[in-house]
Order: sequence, then structure tokens, then C-alpha cells
Amino acid sequence: MSTVLIVEDNEKNMKLARDVLQAKGYQTLEAVTGEEGVKLAKEKTPDLILMDIQLPGINGIEAFRQIRADAKTARIPIVALTASVTPTDRSAINAAGFDAFVGKPISLKDFLETVKRLIEGARK
Repeated sequence: MSTVLIVEDNEKNMKLARDVLQAKGYQTLEAVTGEEGVKLAKEKTPDLILMDIQLPGINGIEAFRQIRADAKTARIPIVALTASVTPTDRSAINAAGFDAFVGKPISLKDFLETVKRLIEGARK
């Protein structure tokens, strides 16, 4: 069973992602700050990370950089899961090197396809 770390500070968004993923057979881990996300990524090495960008403490881009900087977690696919969809925000997310981008509100079909594609790709 694949494990997905959800780093999200909005309770409703967290619940939606968790419920959808668990209904599809994924295990989930949860963090509400960037720091917690980095810590859990290093402790549990999930198969995929869903990273909100606007987080308390360090933002999602900084958390992404810290995860990528650690050899143990550098290869984990990370998806930007965010409502930050302005061209400037999108440019910063793309420049950081995220593996994919899912805008909020999420399209369940696109969300699940992205999760499945990245987890399967990481196994190869």
C-alpha cells in the first residue's frame, strides 16, 4: 500500500484529500506546517508528498527545498497542491522544481490521476 504525506493547514482541504486518498486505498500521513512536513518526510519516507504552498512557518516551497536537499528524501515525488494560481505563483512553483501542480479547488479525477501517475513512476 502506498503512503501519501499531505502537508495542508486548511482542515477542510486536509479532510478532502485524506478521505479521497484513503477511499482509493492509499495510507495517509498528515502535517499542518512546513516544518512538520519536512520532519515526517524524513521519518517516514512516503511514496508521494502533497504540499500546500501557503503554510504557517516555512512555506511549501522552502519545505520542498529542504526535502530535496536530504539524500534520503530527495527522490520522493512532490506535488504542489495550492490555491496560489497567479502567474507569479505558478512561475515560482515551476522554478522550484515540483513534480506536478494541482490547483484548488481540486478536480478529483485530475488529482487522483496525478497521484497514481507519480507513485507508479517513482516505483520504476
